[in-house]
Amino acid sequence: MPRTPINTYRLQLGPDLSFDAAAARIDYLSSLGVTDLYLSPILTAAPGSTHGYDVVDHSRISPALGGRNGLERLVAAARAREMGIVVDVVPNHMAAPTPASENAALWSMLTYGPDSDYAEWFDVDWAEDGQVLMPVLGRRLGAAMAAGELTVAHVDEPEHGLDGTNPVLCYYEHRFPLRPGTEHLPLAELLERQHYRLAYWRVADEELNYRRFFDVGTLLAVRVERPAVFEATHALLLELIEQGLIDGLRIDHPDGLADPREYFRRLHEATGGRWSVAEKILEPHETIPADWPTAGTTGYDASWRIGQVLIDPAGSAPLGALMHELTGDTLGLLPELVADAKREILTTSLRAEVGRLAGVISEICHDDVRLRDHTRAAITDCLTELVVAADRYRAYVVPGEPAPAAAQAVVAQWAEQAAARLSPERLETLDVVTDLVLGRETGSAGRRHEARRGEVITRFQQVCGAVTAKGVEDTAFYRWTHLTSLCEVGGAPGTFSVGSDELHAWAGAIQTARPASMTAGSTHDNKRGEDVRARIGVISEHAEAWIHLVHQLREVTAPVRPDLHGRTENLTWQTLAGTWTDKGPINASRLGDYLIKAAREAKAWTTWTSVDAEGEQALADFAEHLVTDPAVHELMQAWVARTTESVRVATLATKALQLTVPGVADVYQGSETTRVALVDPDNRGPVDHHALTEMLARLDSGAGPSGPAEEKLRLVAAVLRLRRRRPEVFVGARAGYQPLATSTGHAIAFARSADEQPQAVTIATRLPVALGRLGGWGEHTVVLPPGHWHDVISGAEHPGGAQPVSEVLRHGPVAVLEVADRTADQEES
Repeated sequence: MPRTPINTYRLQLGPDLSFDAAAARIDYLSSLGVTDLYLSPILTAAPGSTHGYDVVDHSRISPALGGRNGLERLVAAARAREMGIVVDVVPNHMAAPTPASENAALWSMLTYGPDSDYAEWFDVDWAEDGQVLMPVLGRRLGAAMAAGELTVAHVDEPEHGLDGTNPVLCYYEHRFPLRPGTEHLPLAELLERQHYRLAYWRVADEELNYRRFFDVGTLLAVRVERPAVFEATHALLLELIEQGLIDGLRIDHPDGLADPREYFRRLHEATGGRWSVAEKILEPHETIPADWPTAGTTGYDASWRIGQVLIDPAGSAPLGALMHELTGDTLGLLPELVADAKREILTTSLRAEVGRLAGVISEICHDDVRLRDHTRAAITDCLTELVVAADRYRAYVVPGEPAPAAAQAVVAQWAEQAAARLSPERLETLDVVTDLVLGRETGSAGRRHEARRGEVITRFQQVCGAVTAKGVEDTAFYRWTHLTSLCEVGGAPGTFSVGSDELHAWAGAIQTARPASMTAGSTHDNKRGEDVRARIGVISEHAEAWIHLVHQLREVTAPVRPDLHGRTENLTWQTLAGTWTDKGPINASRLGDYLIKAAREAKAWTTWTSVDAEGEQALADFAEHLVTDPAVHELMQAWVARTTESVRVATLATKALQLTVPGVADVYQGSETTRVALVDPDNRGPVDHHALTEMLARLDSGAGPSGPAEEKLRLVAAVLRLRRRRPEVFVGARAGYQPLATSTGHAIAFARSADEQPQAVTIATRLPVALGRLGGWGEHTVVLPPGHWHDVISGAEHPGGAQPVSEVLRHGPVAVLEVADRTADQEES
């Protein structure tokens, strides 16, 4: 039987963490209770890669990480501790590195064009001039030529696979191959004769003719829908699975693929049904398609619900008023803000992708006399509004198959919204576009199965995903500042908070449909780590005090505060709350770097492509002032003191829930203890596992936790060890989930069972500030299942039946109980 992880520990491999360095952490991770290592991509990546998602060679394990031998040593160390291996896989794209010779497949395509053996790997439109755009120049081509920046030379760079035998085209650190027989031509003619077109980097957004990862021109989409490409790009991974070196896979960004369902079917067959999860962002009322043969998602759907069950709904209105005061944004504006952001992306950074899709539809219309009067301009307008209206990453329509009823209903809603934005003259064209993206008959009869019509279905969904990612996750979520902890990857900021019943309903559904899906607290893609989100989240419980604090902060910083955009300012104050601990603030460079990146993503006054250097320097200077000014320190330390218990409750409750709701529980490196982590690269930095090893050993020796870091580590270790002892309770078809009755909405409680027999219970405090105003737990009760129960965190014992919440939570804001026939005292060493 293929192995299913019980819990995973994500290791972010890279320059600071090789295979051998990871192997040195195995004893600690085993002691922590980890059952499976979860590795970031292991294939050869672009030179200097810090994350591994920019693969350049699918046939080699990364030499920078230690190569095949290093991986085998890591696996051997893991197997000695009976631990499995899960690997992150990137099927959607590979890198266009500098120099391009690092990617042999790309080098071949640039050399031989459509005749290359690798041409079918890449999604290139060769139609117009037979050249793939390479937008790498810092100025327009003519100016670069005039300045002598382009030269032909024999370059001996063995480290980049160049031996000097054949001349190459050089542009600073870039190297490009020459089409055979063109090396002696004058430069202008030589450039015209290549299978690639060098261009000014700004040309990409308008004329790019290859599909890429979102709007990242250096990540070229790979056509794994073609069997030969799938086999070539997955051969090594499948070999490692066959040899027992890999047990499970995490699939990166399947929504970018032409047909995710077919990909997962092929993967399922090729791996013999190995456990896999999809990095899939779902809308609140969306579920992963039932016909995808995968265990589930990577846990964004769990993360936002767990976070928002701990948000006080009473904070929404006052925080909305503060947002309006600082930014002018009002509650209810989010849908409009999202639409504006998507429309902006469609007409700027992803304009070329929309243009390519519009071009295919225009060709279809031109070649069909019944559709010929639908112009490309009208088609582009309709596509734009239809994609803006799309409320999810894709509609799950497959070329050659009737569109599912659910997909038809969803796209019909999009079309209705799009129609409201278009002129009456465009509505007939909108009907044609809608029929085409759903694969329905339109125009002349009998043409529904033409290849170009299938291409429209596929590309429309790929464009929807890219625009949603860049417009919503990477733009609108940086603009909406109501409560910034809600604006997370895969999050749902339109839902300010959820109740316990909503979390129970979701958990029950997941247990039934996807019992081996993943749950996540923090990930390498987070905008903020789980503990930063928890600190920001408690603002909702102290809303009036927070508003008063912001006014005080504005007053004391008025003499030095730059003329900040309102959204940047509101984000800044909340970021202070999320990163300021009892040890003080993070350093100014980390804070400044984060705020500048967030401002660029928001695209209101500075962007990645049009930097406001003066404004960014002013923001960085302000960050420096905030972390050094005594008046700010005094105010923020008072806030930390005021919220200490609220933060403690939120931090521990978040982790206890995440580790015990249905699914495979993941712990991102370092998040087993409290950690201040912001968006990458901040959250991908090294973790001091030596210090964590000592901390865990001290706790295991019987010492009590000395602070929040050790308290969280104690909880994580206790629950991971419980999961390892009782795997059947937490993961798989035998596991069950039952909400437990409580007499108060301030406690969320549920049992985990095996074969319908409760064997573990979680009780977590929620909204402690409101609870305190009501006088505390009083006589409130929670009904435990029959039996005798042992708290694996505190060691306390409890009988079954109705028990005072105050007694069950006497030792902390959360309790995780194990039925007493096998207790924590029996944990293996």
